[in-house]
Amino acid sequence: MTAPTTPTPVPAPTPEPAQTDDLTGVAPGRALHAPVIAWFHEHARDLPWRRPEAGPWGVMVSEFMLQQTPVSRVLPVYEQWLARWPRPADLAKEPPGEAVRAWGRLGYPRRALRLHGAAMAITERHGGDVPTEHAQLLALPGIGEYTAAAVASFAYGQRHPVLDTNVRRVLARAVTGVQYPPNATTAAERKLARALLPEDERTASRWAAASMELGALICTAKNETCHRCPIARQCAWQLAGKPEHDGPPRRGQTYAGTDRQVRGRLLAVLREATGPVPQSVLDRVWDEPVQRARALDGLVSDGLVEPLAGGLYRLPLT
Repeated sequence: MTAPTTPTPVPAPTPEPAQTDDLTGVAPGRALHAPVIAWFHEHARDLPWRRPEAGPWGVMVSEFMLQQTPVSRVLPVYEQWLARWPRPADLAKEPPGEAVRAWGRLGYPRRALRLHGAAMAITERHGGDVPTEHAQLLALPGIGEYTAAAVASFAYGQRHPVLDTNVRRVLARAVTGVQYPPNATTAAERKLARALLPEDERTASRWAAASMELGALICTAKNETCHRCPIARQCAWQLAGKPEHDGPPRRGQTYAGTDRQVRGRLLAVLREATGPVPQSVLDRVWDEPVQRARALDGLVSDGLVEPLAGGLYRLPLT
């Protein structure tokens, strides 16, 4: 969900003659690299985690925050986070509840606990420096395949397929000719992404960033702007007449009235508190007692809230 720093533009690779392969039946990725990377050089957003001073830790923080969260909401929290904790060791010194507090209303607050756990592991195992190897990144708590690949690619310029929602949508349309990718990432998508990676490491990392940005700005889920797309003439979906999605229904996200909303309200009270909060105060945030109790139990089970004697609750200290 981020892109690498951009101190010195990397020249766009020379386009190679289009050819077919057994994965797609259309012009393969090598014919897409040059125009997409050239477009990225011209149109990439100036985001703080793309700047050289962000460093690997800044890239990692942004990757945690940007999962299922738009850039506009992440930006202020990211800036405050890096100002307070410019290195993993700075965060590792704090109790995990402070990470949850600083997470604010970004949503999915378990990400804050996972980022805190990763910071502790980086401090203990790697001397406080974000590791450079993909396998080492993947071994950190709270880091999955996507985040490990993204940090290795965007922070260290390595060659890895980086498959977020935006990239998956670009590949689904441009290469396989369908409007949307499957609801969950498939082995076929991973195989295709690996096959389309440029051989050169620097070009591969730029391709990962550029294809992600293309999905975020042009090849969007709705109201895509194909007339501005650098690969519109090569896009299999466009060439097929932009057929409508005929797969399983796409999952929509709801919030109002859900346990997620209740959890968010409970956490908001605890974040604002300077000490433990009594049950009676938490009871005021939601009228329905069964759902409220379920949401609170879930927060405790997830390690986001710590129950104390006497019906008191607080953000976790350990």
